[in-house]
Amino acid sequence: MENTFGEDKPVSRRKLLTVFGIAGISAAASGTVMASAKNEQTGRKERYESYSDVNEMIQDSSLKEGSIAQTYGYYETGDGGNANYRIEKPDSKNTDAGPKLNNGLVAVLINTQSINYKMFGAVGDGKNDDSIQIKAAHVYANRINVPVHNYHGEYWLKKANNIEILTDVDWGNTIFHIDETTNSAGIARFKIIPDSAPKPITLNEVEKSGFLKQLKPGVKLMPELAAYKNCLVIVADKNDQIGFRSGAKFDGQSWAREELFYVEEHGSIIGDIAWPFKGYTSLMAYPVDTNYLTVNGGTFYLSGDSPGTKYVRNGFSITRSRTIIQNQWVGLEPGKTDLSMSPRNGFYSFTSVYDVKLENVRLISYEQDREGTAKDVSAGTYGIGAARVLNALFRNVTAEGGPIHWGVFGTNLNKNFKIENCRLNRVDVHFHCWNLSIKDSNIGYRGISVTGGGDLIIENTSCYSRSFINFRRDFGAKWDGNIRLRNCRFIPATTAETAFLDFNPMDFEYKYPLGFGRSIIVENLVVDFSAVSTSESACWLMKIAAFSKTKGGHRLFFPSYIEFRNVMVQGRDKGLRLIEISNPQHYQLAKSGGYDGAYLRTNSSIVFDQVQLENLEAVDAAKVAPVHLSIAQLKDDKYEDQFALYPEIRLIGCHNVVARLGNNVVNAHFQSCSLSSVTGNEQGLMPGGFSFADCTFRPAVKADKTTFFALASSLGTNFTNCTIHPPKINGISKPELTDRYGFIQLNKAVRYNHLNTQLGNEIISYYKTKGLVFKTQFISMLKCHHQLEAENL
Repeated sequence: MENTFGEDKPVSRRKLLTVFGIAGISAAASGTVMASAKNEQTGRKERYESYSDVNEMIQDSSLKEGSIAQTYGYYETGDGGNANYRIEKPDSKNTDAGPKLNNGLVAVLINTQSINYKMFGAVGDGKNDDSIQIKAAHVYANRINVPVHNYHGEYWLKKANNIEILTDVDWGNTIFHIDETTNSAGIARFKIIPDSAPKPITLNEVEKSGFLKQLKPGVKLMPELAAYKNCLVIVADKNDQIGFRSGAKFDGQSWAREELFYVEEHGSIIGDIAWPFKGYTSLMAYPVDTNYLTVNGGTFYLSGDSPGTKYVRNGFSITRSRTIIQNQWVGLEPGKTDLSMSPRNGFYSFTSVYDVKLENVRLISYEQDREGTAKDVSAGTYGIGAARVLNALFRNVTAEGGPIHWGVFGTNLNKNFKIENCRLNRVDVHFHCWNLSIKDSNIGYRGISVTGGGDLIIENTSCYSRSFINFRRDFGAKWDGNIRLRNCRFIPATTAETAFLDFNPMDFEYKYPLGFGRSIIVENLVVDFSAVSTSESACWLMKIAAFSKTKGGHRLFFPSYIEFRNVMVQGRDKGLRLIEISNPQHYQLAKSGGYDGAYLRTNSSIVFDQVQLENLEAVDAAKVAPVHLSIAQLKDDKYEDQFALYPEIRLIGCHNVVARLGNNVVNAHFQSCSLSSVTGNEQGLMPGGFSFADCTFRPAVKADKTTFFALASSLGTNFTNCTIHPPKINGISKPELTDRYGFIQLNKAVRYNHLNTQLGNEIISYYKTKGLVFKTQFISMLKCHHQLEAENL
């Protein structure tokens, strides 16, 4: 059909495209529409033609260089592959820009504000390997810097093709079927890459010296790197290996001392520095793109049958900073199960990036610990991987699983790591997490497993696991920073012994400082045993190492402040235990303390306020005598120096307390507590002091004891408004054993400092029936007695 545009009236490109659009909508018939118009730049007349599909255009040998063509589809009219082309001679610049014609020319895409996969011949029939055409589409989009908008359709990715993405992508409701039998160790399905490659930073000796002096904790400005603004900088010293991994199968595995930070204007940096450097073997700058790249939408079905036993990739490799991936669904093909024997690096794998986000994504954790051992995956297998990442946000991400599934996260060197409104079967950083925030989330069976430092903040979050936080034993179970947990719920997943905060390193040379946080504050915690309501095992708020100094002579650090406030138990009657501290004399604290026999200067405060404790009366007496709180010297060593642990311990509103403090330097305060047993040095004076305010004393034990309390202290033992009740032996009240308290003998002695101490009604009634009259002097001593006064009547 002839075009009505006359040769004496040239038609503008814009008007022609408008006409083509209308024709595309009608798509009334096949065949060729021809027209000619004068080229606005060259004055040359151009020929305009339209075709029902690309094959018809390819076969048209009459097409000349400079002609303009439009197709109404790629394989057939209306299949979504419609596009506009200019006919050109082939050269190195246009070979990937459109189909080759039978006459040797090339149809080059024009006027493309966005592209889709049908425009490049993707079939979507389940037989064609659509990754070939999808890769071609992205090569073109990357070259002319246009987005990919492919809002629907189903495509099959047969091979791993490293499809590079440099522009925005909107996949909408597009479905991708990934054949995992072709998973590869080094080739991902999609690679999101930056515009610029990393480059080494070269400093002269003066600049290098200045840089190393600046590279230490607390630095906020590095003028030597001002020229590298808008770069992620990664520095490493392979000559200084740290983070040696404990365990026989990890023999010799370690990390170079590394740091990463982002350089802003004038050398200002983002990213706390964790440790100083003596030198470096690598100093690299990763230029950060100045815009955000967004990959939106898409559904990914995995075949679940990845072969081999080595690590493979199966999804996205992200090495571009300022990348946002959102609104995606990842799972197994309907009817398929995860049969893979090869561990995966992560469907989303982030490497050496700054400022990235994964949002509104559902993915799966992979099977690892299957029934028996023959089908176990040989290593950890991950849904999300990350290494050397600064400022990563994961929001509304779901990845759940059961006992056979490995943890979805597997990361290293992850700094400023944020998780919000997620449901994950694990949060993990193997080596060196720095600043972790988890809010409004649910963490499943594999738990929260980290080592590192900085600020660890968890709020409004539940964790169903063996511990709320497992500080990784294989990397030293360390946290070198502040821990703040608020409004959380710990749901034990086992009837075995559990711990809310589990610090349990091996006595091993990890080659960096070990310790249990610089300060810890936990508020409004619920320990919910509803999943294991029959559990009778102990649950500790903190479980720490049984040593404070390694065999190599390295002292562990200990928090200067610990506070647990408002901790309750649901799902069982049995409450909680607190902490056992071994060998305080060897710890290394940040602040100095000391004891000289007359004055105790504490350097650590430990507070337990309104904690629901386990009633230890019911614990089998044949076992080692259980406690809620203990400080023990496993060796009779002297305190190292003023930086050893000199604690002040305060219990408020805790009941049935059993505390054993031994011959250790401590100030212990009990307020509004009920006390079953408190002992210091049972052979003499405890170096420190005791104070009891508004407390009730009532031992509840399985077996009789000569003395229920050992409260002699060098700095004084004080009672204010306290009440003495008869002891219970094997559940039976024994008022006749009141004299065994160790600080009171009826009508005979009152020891230590007392103000308004009173006897419980049961004691008074019992001795009244025995005809005992309490002496006025004894009553006066209960009312007010000073340790300098005579203790015997």
